[in-house]
Amino acid sequence: MIATTIMTLYEIPFWRKWGLTGVFEWHENQVLSIRYFRISRRVVQYRGIFFLHFLNGTLGGLLFPFVVTYLVNPHSMMFVTLSGIVYGLLLWIITLVPIHKPITGLAVWNHPLGHFPAIVSLGGHVVYGIVLGFMTATFL
Repeated sequence: MIATTIMTLYEIPFWRKWGLTGVFEWHENQVLSIRYFRISRRVVQYRGIFFLHFLNGTLGGLLFPFVVTYLVNPHSMMFVTLSGIVYGLLLWIITLVPIHKPITGLAVWNHPLGHFPAIVSLGGHVVYGIVLGFMTATFL
């Protein structure tokens, strides 16, 4: 949850600049909240956005220590942190890229705001991975 919190804090300035469509994860969660909870499209659904954001981040974070224990030396801060970055990037590639357009209707790389939202989203996953890797190395 801490890694997701830090990632969320990283994304806030971009949300303020571009709105929900500028932060992929939040935009997806807004659309999903409207669909699942049958609520108004006119209001930003912060509860749904952050519930889904933290649920996904927490589930991904719970899996990481098990993965890293089998792949790298779990007692090396550097390798675990680097593994966290790779893990964050893989989560972006595997979970966000394929679902973004089907959920939101906006392409990842051919976005109305250009490439900036994709770069911000990718950066958020790197931040998530750094924090996740550092915390895992600290507590393993």
